[in-house]
Amino acid sequence: MELKYLWDTNTVIYYLQNHVPPAREQLMDDIINNYKPAISVITEIELLCWRSATDNDLTILKKFIADATVFELDQNIKSEVISIRKQFNLKLPDAVIAATALKNGYTLISHNYKDFKKD
Repeated sequence: MELKYLWDTNTVIYYLQNHVPPAREQLMDDIINNYKPAISVITEIELLCWRSATDNDLTILKKFIADATVFELDQNIKSEVISIRKQFNLKLPDAVIAATALKNGYTLISHNYKDFKKD
């Protein structure tokens, strides 16, 4: 069974800016070298709206997005978002990202643990 990973927005930014600890960077290098990265359409939008991104950052982000599988919203994801939002105190973008991972059988990679922690 192939492992599949959905990257949260912050994970993409930290990784591409080399702002992750060496052990985590090695793991992420292994993931990106062995599996096609996947992101939600929300992550794509958030990355391209990143206000402090330089022109070089945007070039790198656009290449990352072009190389990634980008999951669009479909009815299954929307239904899961509704369920997640009713059950947990997640912001809408985080709920969309979580629902995208769940409905597609992907493991979510995030540095935003507090937002995805079950209380």
